[in-house]
Amino acid sequence: MTPLLEVERLEKFFDVSAGTLHAVDGVSFKINQGETLGVVGESGCGKSTLGRVVLHLLESTGGTIKFKGEDITHVNRTKLSELRRKMQIIFQDPFASLNPRMTIFQTLAEPLVIADICKGAELEEKVYKMMDTVGLARRLVNTYPHELDGGRRQRIGIGRALILEPEFIVCDEPVSALDVSIQAQVINLLLDIQRDMKLTYIFVTHDLSVAKFISTNIMVMYLGQVVEFASAKELFDHPVHPYSKALLSAIPNLDIDQESRRIPIQGEVTSPINPKRRCRFATRCRYAKETCMDSEPVLKEYSPGHFVSCLYAEELDQDKKRV
Repeated sequence: MTPLLEVERLEKFFDVSAGTLHAVDGVSFKINQGETLGVVGESGCGKSTLGRVVLHLLESTGGTIKFKGEDITHVNRTKLSELRRKMQIIFQDPFASLNPRMTIFQTLAEPLVIADICKGAELEEKVYKMMDTVGLARRLVNTYPHELDGGRRQRIGIGRALILEPEFIVCDEPVSALDVSIQAQVINLLLDIQRDMKLTYIFVTHDLSVAKFISTNIMVMYLGQVVEFASAKELFDHPVHPYSKALLSAIPNLDIDQESRRIPIQGEVTSPINPKRRCRFATRCRYAKETCMDSEPVLKEYSPGHFVSCLYAEELDQDKKRV
């Protein structure tokens, strides 16, 4: 089966005064139709940049992007317009991503008008139908973003992404700016829509609990590179990379009688500007050896479907088994 989205050695570098910033550096992955790839990691690891490069909101520095088997790494304006109907994004901040001078109706209708899909009564019908789909009361059709709460604003953003009936959506931390109770509603909405419309997601998040709930597979990023990739269940049951283990240990435990097993991450963060070809996590890894400072690990299949980028993955995992 051909993956819906296939990314190979994708790079996005930025020229800054101090040199070249490696925001996304050699990232590879595949997503099949109907799946959700959760992308997790600390702020600044390249999660959001990755999503924007895939959608051509930022142009890649290197690597390839294939959508439904077609190479879309470099496309002209006409092809890009076609892709916009198939690939959309839900932004993190629902207030900043909405035009404050446009009503709900105008915001949802704009993509249809730009794509010249429909007009008049048909356009109005599609807008109202989308409001029903994302759970917005029709009486709010002429309200502005500042008149609504964060949950409703994000539902507008979701509706705007869905109105062109895309096949693939980048969800860029779509619930991080919302209250916890509203987060659950929005996540369930995204799951319901995915099932009904057979959508494929990249779901960028800091919250590993959310990633586990919504994701088919999870990709852990650190300073622009993938350090671990596995199914959601496999990653939570059997994390291998020291960074993944530390992230998972930070998830709050509701059992107050259980001893905390949080793994602290200490040390200085490696600069993403002109990084040396070595393990970028080595300066913060408790298991780092001299070799880690001289050799750059590559992402290898540690077990079926489970990929890890660590020079001593097997050794560390054997230590865990002996304990």
